[in-house]
Amino acid sequence: MQHTKSNTRQIPKYRLHKSSGLGVVRLNGKDIYLSRHGTEESQVEYRRVIAEWLASPTQAIHQHGPIGSAIVNELILSYLQFAKNYYIKNGRPSGEVRNLKDAVKPLVLMHGHVPVVEFSPMSLKAVREEMINADLSRGVINERINRIRRVFKWGVENELVPPSVLHGLQAVSPLKRGRCQVRETSPVIPVPDELIDAVLRVAPSQIAAMIQLQRLTGMRPGEVVLMRGCDLETSESIWVYTPMEHKTQHHGRARIIHLGPQAQEILRSHLRTDMSRFLFSPRDVESDRSVARRTARVTPLTPSQRARMSKANRKRQLGERDLPPYSVPLPMLGQRRS
Repeated sequence: MQHTKSNTRQIPKYRLHKSSGLGVVRLNGKDIYLSRHGTEESQVEYRRVIAEWLASPTQAIHQHGPIGSAIVNELILSYLQFAKNYYIKNGRPSGEVRNLKDAVKPLVLMHGHVPVVEFSPMSLKAVREEMINADLSRGVINERINRIRRVFKWGVENELVPPSVLHGLQAVSPLKRGRCQVRETSPVIPVPDELIDAVLRVAPSQIAAMIQLQRLTGMRPGEVVLMRGCDLETSESIWVYTPMEHKTQHHGRARIIHLGPQAQEILRSHLRTDMSRFLFSPRDVESDRSVARRTARVTPLTPSQRARMSKANRKRQLGERDLPPYSVPLPMLGQRRS
């Protein structure tokens, strides 16, 4: 996906440079001279330079000097602006922008005002050492260093960073298990059954059903909340669920989840006539909770309480798929060893 600002930037006009008779266009305060004004060759050159100008998200930096003259902070700001428009999934920002910001914090503090051409492998290792001192785990550190390299790779692509700078940064090896003094994380293990059972005893029926489905199938929480009747193939003895979106769909991978008899039994009570609706709706959970509270109430309602109407404009409107704020959250069915 190529980020452009063509929707908001006014395209500079093709003009005649009177003293030379050449075509000219002014980009970022600088005149770009073309072939003789009015010729087809001159028009082709104009269209080419405008296309390149629109395709670049970094014009504000380019006008200050040649490749490598930008400082690290300018590179980071330009990349983050690009990332906000690039890391979008189904119309919503993904968590990658937040991860990028976390990764570049020590880079900004230590080397923000350094020209990108002076950012060396030793500079990157110094940033990594700062992450080690912050007691980040080895895996997190390697991921963040890779994100920093990605920023510089994008800079090379957009002619902000000399290729030699990126080549040097790629020579920095990742931290290896057992070969460095850095915190290691323990492998994720299943949550004990007794803890899950304790949650199931107090969770609303819909939340309990979602947890049980995760337990049986290994689905991610996001895949459970997206379940709709139209995403289920129920013609065979083993049902098949194909989520409408999933974590790795941007890699072109398909996600197919098989549902056995126990999972089918759970789902049957939640199937809807409208196949396009989500099976697990927070609105239904809220309605069930209100009914349960009314049923369990000991003292009778006062006349004013009976006449009270629900707020038309709640601060947080319940959607068709988001979990309500008070509900028991779906647990990640795994925990790290202590």
